[in-house]
Amino acid sequence: MTPGGIAALVIVVIVLLFASALLLFLTRYKKCPSDKIMVIYGKISTDKDGAYRSSKCIHGGAAFIVPVIQAYSFLDLTPISISVDLKNTLSRQNIRINVPSSFTVGISTEVGIMQNAAERLLGLRQTEIQELAKDIIFGQLRLVVATMNIEEINTDRDKFLDQISRNVEGELKKIGLRLINVNVTDISDESGYIIALGKEAAAKAINEAKISVAEADKMGAIGEAQASREQRVQVAIEDASAIKGVNESKAEVADSEALLREREAEAQKRAIVAEKVQSALALEESYAAERQAETVRATLEKATQEADVIVKMEIEKRRKELEAEAEAEQTRRRARGEADAIFAKMEAEARGIKEILINQADGIADLVKAAGGNPTDAMRLMIADKIETLVATQVEAIKNIKIDKVTVWEGGAGKDGKTSTANFLSGLLKSLPPMSDLFGMAGLSLPEVLKPAEKSEPAE
Repeated sequence: MTPGGIAALVIVVIVLLFASALLLFLTRYKKCPSDKIMVIYGKISTDKDGAYRSSKCIHGGAAFIVPVIQAYSFLDLTPISISVDLKNTLSRQNIRINVPSSFTVGISTEVGIMQNAAERLLGLRQTEIQELAKDIIFGQLRLVVATMNIEEINTDRDKFLDQISRNVEGELKKIGLRLINVNVTDISDESGYIIALGKEAAAKAINEAKISVAEADKMGAIGEAQASREQRVQVAIEDASAIKGVNESKAEVADSEALLREREAEAQKRAIVAEKVQSALALEESYAAERQAETVRATLEKATQEADVIVKMEIEKRRKELEAEAEAEQTRRRARGEADAIFAKMEAEARGIKEILINQADGIADLVKAAGGNPTDAMRLMIADKIETLVATQVEAIKNIKIDKVTVWEGGAGKDGKTSTANFLSGLLKSLPPMSDLFGMAGLSLPEVLKPAEKSEPAE
């Protein structure tokens, strides 16, 4: 393809794209009629708080509907006439009345209320909107009638209509409607109370008219008589007024002088009383100030004394607590030191005893080994080694006996040529247990080498 053909193809593509964009814009740019509200829904631009709006309402303008992500619909602004035949509703006097009325409503074009209509009425038919509004009006009309007397409803019709308008319009705004007109026709009741009120009002008006005519006739006659009487009285008054004027002038002069003297005396009395009152108040304030100063001084002195005592007691208490804590800490440390010393001493003794026992066990083992593994021979060796110590121990028992003097009462030689003194010493030595008894008490037997030889009996 030549460069000229490529350029022409590009131009054609650009023209087609531009035409498609223009056609799309023309088909998606929608204008809102004056008798409708255009509601755009789908993905709408965010509010100030960043949340997406559910819909956007336009009245008397135009907007571009974004393909795929947005759609639109219309709300009709045509007024809706609603006939409300309210029957047997209770008034504040518990009298049932009938209130036939008609209401004209329509979708509101205010910004906030228009949004309510888009959220709650979009897609509803005219009859469905009418039924919804009728239910709201029924409820609010019953509420208004229940809060008013029949006399107010029947005579003050403006107040009644104003109450209905305020209540009904406030509820209709919640669904996006506004109240255009209210018309209440004749109000009636089954008991005839309203008819009786009408008759009473008519009779009252007729009686008031008759009373007005009679009052006018009476006023005419009274006026004529009063004119004649006033003429006569006026002449007499004018004659007496001259004399009265002179007397009144004199009396006024006397009254003025008396009033002057009275006011002077009253002023003097007030001055004296005010002076004494001020003096008493000054003394009272002085006494009160002194009493308050004494009270403050006593309170300060008491607080100072209490503070001195309390501070001293707190310091002494703290000192004793610190001393007790220090002494307790020293006691604990000494106890720990003594316990550690005792433990170390006992541990050292235990190690020493253990070493002695181990060495003794090793020595005994070596001794048994030296005896050729025979425990009896080993015991004989040990006893032979300790025989000197055993004998020394026996002798130790009588070593320290002190004999200052021995008195012998008999003379001559005794049996076997022994004297009493020799027998005494021999008996003393015989008091020691023999070696065989010592071994027997230990559970052992004396070795054969240490046993005494048995005496042989003489042959017959």
